[in-house]
Amino acid sequence: MSDRRLQVFFTVARLLSFTRAAEVLHMTQPAVTFQVRQLEEQFDARLFDRNHNRVTLTDTGRLVYRYAERIFETYTEMEAALREMKGAVGGALVLGASTTVAEYLLPTLLGTFLRNHPEVGISLRVGNTEAVVAMVEESEIDLGVVEAPVSNRNLIVQPCLIDQLRLIVPPDHALARRSQVTLDDFLDERFVCREEGSGTREVIMEYLGRQGYSRSRLNLCMELGSPEAIKGAVAAGLGVSVLSESVIAKEVTLGQLVAIPLEPALERPISLVHARQKFRVPTLEVLLRFIREYCSYDDANDTIGVSEAFAADERSTDAPERVPE
Repeated sequence: MSDRRLQVFFTVARLLSFTRAAEVLHMTQPAVTFQVRQLEEQFDARLFDRNHNRVTLTDTGRLVYRYAERIFETYTEMEAALREMKGAVGGALVLGASTTVAEYLLPTLLGTFLRNHPEVGISLRVGNTEAVVAMVEESEIDLGVVEAPVSNRNLIVQPCLIDQLRLIVPPDHALARRSQVTLDDFLDERFVCREEGSGTREVIMEYLGRQGYSRSRLNLCMELGSPEAIKGAVAAGLGVSVLSESVIAKEVTLGQLVAIPLEPALERPISLVHARQKFRVPTLEVLLRFIREYCSYDDANDTIGVSEAFAADERSTDAPERVPE
């Protein structure tokens, strides 16, 4: 878009923060302020009120924001129409995924998609679920794939898989020979957990609530920022944890960890999250359709587990548009 000032204004108006807008646009805050002031001079009107570190739109600012929204939407439609006129799906998509999804679930899926659509470029940004949802809200990414419930009504949330979570312990742990465990069996154990904002942590906390326990009941001994770090801590005997079955498959096979089903079962949906837009880029539509088909229900209408759905290509013949090995 040629008018950078309008882009900068639109971002500040959406976030109502010059600081956050600067972060999203990868600019300095003085540069953002300068661009907005230039636009105010052009329109000969104040667009924002700044009182006590609080930013609000003026009446003129709200008017400009409504028109800017329509301008950018029309511009996106034009770009997409031009791509369609060329007769092929193409362009670039930016995806965001929570750590578990990005490291363990998406590589096989995206590899299959890109072999079938080599003209599409995909970049992936990784963060916890809270960060990915924020990136969708701020239009930094086209699609988010997360493993925790999303409540924002301005976003479209489409569950596509069911992920099973297990208690993990070292092989010499007292619970290692159990066929299943309840919360009461490990509530007093030292517990290694993901950081605040993580989808895995939120699902565990909600599970506690459903069983009648407060969030503070877990004996938290350590908070770590990745599944790999948690697996290492548990294998070293520093505590127990709960992780997705897809994350721990290798360690269980090698005998480094033991995974025990929970009773009642702890499950969560893997969901696609994107903005409610009147017009979506055709390339995104193609990717969404591919993911939905890839993660479709089986003939008995039972949901498939994450580890089965994202297994190596040679283990499945049902996914769409498979490329022969």
